[in-house]
Amino acid sequence: MIKYYTRACNLNYHHKSKLKEKNNKHFFLHGVKKISFNAVEIISRKYKKKKIKISNIKYLNKSLKKKIYSDLRNIRKKKSFKNLNLSKFPLIMGIINLTPDSFSDGGKYNSTTKALRHAKNLINSGCDIIDIGSESTRPGSKPVNEKREWQRMMQPLKAIRKLNKFISIDTRKTYVMKKALKYKVNLINDISGLKFDNETLSFLKKSKLPFVIHHSKGDPSTMQDKPIYSNVLLDIYDFFENKINELRSFGIKHNNILLDPGIGFGKNLKHNITILKNISIFHSLGLPLLLGTSKKRFIKEIAKNNDTINRHGGTISSNLFLMSQGVQVLRIHDVNEINQGIGVYKSLVE
Repeated sequence: MIKYYTRACNLNYHHKSKLKEKNNKHFFLHGVKKISFNAVEIISRKYKKKKIKISNIKYLNKSLKKKIYSDLRNIRKKKSFKNLNLSKFPLIMGIINLTPDSFSDGGKYNSTTKALRHAKNLINSGCDIIDIGSESTRPGSKPVNEKREWQRMMQPLKAIRKLNKFISIDTRKTYVMKKALKYKVNLINDISGLKFDNETLSFLKKSKLPFVIHHSKGDPSTMQDKPIYSNVLLDIYDFFENKINELRSFGIKHNNILLDPGIGFGKNLKHNITILKNISIFHSLGLPLLLGTSKKRFIKEIAKNNDTINRHGGTISSNLFLMSQGVQVLRIHDVNEINQGIGVYKSLVE
C-alpha cells in the first residue's frame, strides 16, 4: 500500500491580517491568522510529488482525499504547549553553552557568573526560552561523563532559575534530567531522539515534563561520516511518526512535545537544504516545530568565500524563512540580532 504525505504550500505570511477562511480556498496554519496557505503538495516514495489547490482536493479518490483531510486537520488546528504562548510567534530559544568545546561559543559561558550574565542579556534581548547545555554534541565531539555534565550545569542552572524564565536543558542523560528536575526546569531537549539512555522514557512518563523529539543519525562522534538516507524528508517524517506512536504506546499521552528535524545532525548540505525548503511537511504531524540553524556549517557551505565568523546573515535569513513557514520555536545564539530581523520583516509585510 502506498503511503502519502501532505505538505502545506503556497504559504503566505501576513503578520496583521483581516483575512478570513472562505469557501475552502485557503486555510490558516495552526489556526492563527498570521500564515495562510491555499495548496498542498501530495508526496509519496513511489510517484512524483503533486501540488493541488485546496479547493480541488474534493475531486481526488476517496482514500487519498480522506488522508489529506486528516492531515489538514493537524495542519490547521491551534497548537498549545505547557507554559508557552504559541500565539506569540515565533518563540525564541536562546542558547547557553556551558561547555569548553561547543562549535560556536565553547568556553565563553562556562562559569556561573558568565552564564548568568549571558542569560540576563538573552532575556533583555527578548528570548522566550533559555536552553542550557553542558555537553557538546557538535560533529566529532566525545561524550561527557554524566556526573561531570551535571557538575558543569548545577550552579549556573540554580542561578538562572531565579530569573523566572522558561528553561530547557540540553541533555541526553536521565541522571542529569533527574537532577535538573529539582530546579523546576520546563523542557527536556534531548538531541538523541530519546534513544541515548534507556531510562529516559520512564523518566518523561513519570515526570510529565515537556520534551523535544530531535532527529539525529548516529552519535555526535560519527554522525557526519557520509550520512545516507533513502529519502531524507520522508525518512525523518517516518521517524517522528514512529516515535510518537512509541510514546503513546508507552503511556505518554500529552502533546507538550516539540519536533526538531536536527539540521546538521547526520545530514550533509543537500539533506539540510531539502529539509529546510520542505519544512512545512512536518506540520501534518500535529505538533509544534523547533529548529536550530544558528551559525551552523551549512551556512558556510552555501556562503563559501563570503563566510563570516558569526554567520549572522545566514542565521537571520534562514530563520526568517522558517518563520514564514510556520516554525514555532527558533533556537538562536544571538537573540538581539534575530529579533531585529524579525521586527523589520514584520513591519514590511503588515
